[in-house]
Amino acid sequence: MAHREELTRFLKAARAKLSPADVGLPCGTRRRTTGLRREEVATLAGMSVTWYTWFEQGREVRLSAPMIERLSATLRLDKNEREFLFALAQHRPPPLTAVADEQVHPGTQHLLDSLSIPALVIVEDWTVIGWNDLVARAFRDYGSLPLAKRNLFKILMLDDRYRSDPDHFREMGQRLTARFKWDYSRTARPEVFDAIIAEMYERSELFRQYWQESEILAHFEHTNVADMPDVGEIIFRHTSYAIEEAPGQRLILFAPNDPESAAKLAKLAAKR
Repeated sequence: MAHREELTRFLKAARAKLSPADVGLPCGTRRRTTGLRREEVATLAGMSVTWYTWFEQGREVRLSAPMIERLSATLRLDKNEREFLFALAQHRPPPLTAVADEQVHPGTQHLLDSLSIPALVIVEDWTVIGWNDLVARAFRDYGSLPLAKRNLFKILMLDDRYRSDPDHFREMGQRLTARFKWDYSRTARPEVFDAIIAEMYERSELFRQYWQESEILAHFEHTNVADMPDVGEIIFRHTSYAIEEAPGQRLILFAPNDPESAAKLAKLAAKR
């Protein structure tokens, strides 16, 4: 069966499962069906009736990702149905899931604890939700912070400890903001980012400057330095990877950048 024929069947079946009462509409006495009408779906999803009708009929019309998200919400689609709709409509997976997965899965935590290098897990707005013991020793103990204080972007941009070298801080701020803009452009939950952006506009002149620039950064890789008591400076190269089982989560690894740093990290790991 062609994709467009399946799209028509799927949308008709989805709106047939919903009654007007399910979405807060009066049922009326002259309805010939218990499901939603096309014009009701269009209105609830913020679309023109003509545009939705053509879309359901399988004509050559294309909906943007936000419009498909609104349609998914209107039709009360579950996670699998939402992904199915995106596959039929755009021939690709949906953007990062609108329902945030903010729990570290057991397999991911086992990986963190098994690594001999610092590693942590962030969600799409950069809130840290998982880490291993070496992160607590080399950078900070996130376990001592409430969840609201664990946003890595705000920590790096606002903590005074990163401002000792003004030139390095500006370079870091520009790079971090460019990556944060990239993540913002891909989110299905812009309201989460909006709160962070509003706070940063108030608290950081550097952020205000770089947020208005056009630079974006799609890759998360660079070097950073940790100065550890009794060990000295350790130079890390950090990279990030999407976690397949948890859309929206990223694993960030901090590998020593040279043999001297590797020796110092081993010394740090041996300390208890």
